Amino acid sequence: MKEYRKHLTAVLLAIISIAVLAGCNSDAGKASGKSDPLKVHIALNGKMGPLVIAKEKGLFNEEFSKLDAQIVWSEFPSGPPLLESLASNRVDLSFLGDGALIAGIDKNLPFEVIAQTGRGESSVRILAQAEGNIKQIEDLKGKTVGVASGTTGHVYLIKALKAHGLTTDDIKLINLQPDDAQAAFETKQLDAWAIWNPYYLNNIEKGNAVALKVKGKILAPGAIIARNGFAKAHPEIVEAYLKVYKKAADWQMPVSTVKTIITAEKPNIFFTEDAIKAQQESIDTLAGVGYIKKSFNFKKQIHNEYIDEAFKK
Repeated sequence: MKEYRKHLTAVLLAIISIAVLAGCNSDAGKASGKSDPLKVHIALNGKMGPLVIAKEKGLFNEEFSKLDAQIVWSEFPSGPPLLESLASNRVDLSFLGDGALIAGIDKNLPFEVIAQTGRGESSVRILAQAEGNIKQIEDLKGKTVGVASGTTGHVYLIKALKAHGLTTDDIKLINLQPDDAQAAFETKQLDAWAIWNPYYLNNIEKGNAVALKVKGKILAPGAIIARNGFAKAHPEIVEAYLKVYKKAADWQMPVSTVKTIITAEKPNIFFTEDAIKAQQESIDTLAGVGYIKKSFNFKKQIHNEYIDEAFKK
């Protein structure tokens, strides 16, 4: 019996020693700060823009490493598919064109508007076949027009048609994501196409298309967004994101490169009154055609606290 007790005591002491050592090792790991970095899910929306520049040039690396954060990139062809991932908490930071932005707010999706991407003066055009018979917006009546539903191109198309006395009921509207629409346009399955850069400039420069003139000036301002829960838990990451976004937007390139790759318009992440007004007009337009349930005040959706903190003087 004594031998048994001695054996049992030895086993218990060994178990306790292992537990203590494991605890010490765990505490040592925490004390040394070797915990896994925070994973930040950033979504690219489209093929070009400041986020693409930031990713390719590694601009996030230095800023985020200071905060022990690591980026997980994802890519979407347009805003509506991105909204689906945002709703399921798979996107923390990104940007949206006005169509997806308005739809997301209308559906009460969990994101905050924290800055704008620009006034959107030159971001979208309606292209027609270069050798076709469509010379003006009025010629679109009865024609097949491609656009990705719910995108900034969709909003632009609705506004352009309205400015010329038409509605989407006057055309044959085909819902196509950009790459699919590109193939359809090249094979002349589409008479016209409402699309953003770099697609419209590439097609014009190749001689495949002409851009139709629209009455007045149609602004299509986009917005930089942050997922609600993430922004509240990590405001310092949101502020760092805005700093890097602006750095990428301000990155100096030859004018010809800017025109071809991004847009002829200089990005501006600070909301302007004309951009807010244009966004409100888009909201009212989409509510009028039944695309969203009802209109809402866009200015009240803007959260300036992050950009104010990021760029405070």
